Amino acid sequence: MHLQQVVLLGLVLSIVLTVLGFGLQATWDDVSYVVRRPAYVARALLAMLVIMPLVALTFQRVFSLPLPVEVALVALAISPVPPLLPRREDKAGVHAPYGIALMATAALLSVVAIPLAVALLGWMFDQPFHMGVGTVALKVVETALLPLLVGMALRALTPGLAARLTSPVAHVAAVLLVLCALVLVGTQLPAVWALIGNGALLALLGFVVLGLLAGHLLAGSEPDDQIVLALSTACRHPALALAIGATNFPDENLVPCIVLYLMVNLAVGAAYLAWQRRRLARAVALTSPARVERGT
Repeated sequence: MHLQQVVLLGLVLSIVLTVLGFGLQATWDDVSYVVRRPAYVARALLAMLVIMPLVALTFQRVFSLPLPVEVALVALAISPVPPLLPRREDKAGVHAPYGIALMATAALLSVVAIPLAVALLGWMFDQPFHMGVGTVALKVVETALLPLLVGMALRALTPGLAARLTSPVAHVAAVLLVLCALVLVGTQLPAVWALIGNGALLALLGFVVLGLLAGHLLAGSEPDDQIVLALSTACRHPALALAIGATNFPDENLVPCIVLYLMVNLAVGAAYLAWQRRRLARAVALTSPARVERGT
């Protein structure tokens, strides 16, 4: 097994442990959070399953991009299961159940949505493509649904054990993610750097920015919902995207494109969260009791 395969396996394990950690803290009320808010479900699905593939299609049609970049963009656009999303939202201090529920909902729908969306690849590139329901379901179950359900079951049956496991699982997942990411970036850096000057960086930057914008605008006026849906729309499932690309383009190396996407997503997402925190701080300052008293 090559080093790259080991690192990718480590990243998948990190994702599994991360989602398991969410499950150890989640309840059924958390997972069913969006079901009780159908308007949010509709807007989230529009952003995650419709707008992002349209963005990728537009970029592929309008810009002259290298084939691996085109394939990576489309594969990311039709991989709407952001398994690391609730961690980012938790760090941002927003309502965690919405992110967990969106992850679970997107995971369930992707079993049907991704094989249908793969037909988009065939139309775009004028050749047959395939990604069976069984293959997608296995990936989704392995990296999202199963670890989430196992964690929730442990919390329900043995809450004490679940509480003790939460911190170690989260720490192991975080360390593994950082180590694998560093090795992956280090080994792929020359290939990633080569993408900078051929339009890939601008395309991926536009993809992430438009995803954040679409989610933010469709979420309504509640800041927590804006953050969750913006990140949910811009964040995609890298393992699913690699699987889709490798299945249909086995001769193309998509790893550098996916690594560059993750780097861009992290940087732009951090800037977006910083902007939102400043907005919230100003809003709190404007409505503080001291200011109200001075104005009366």
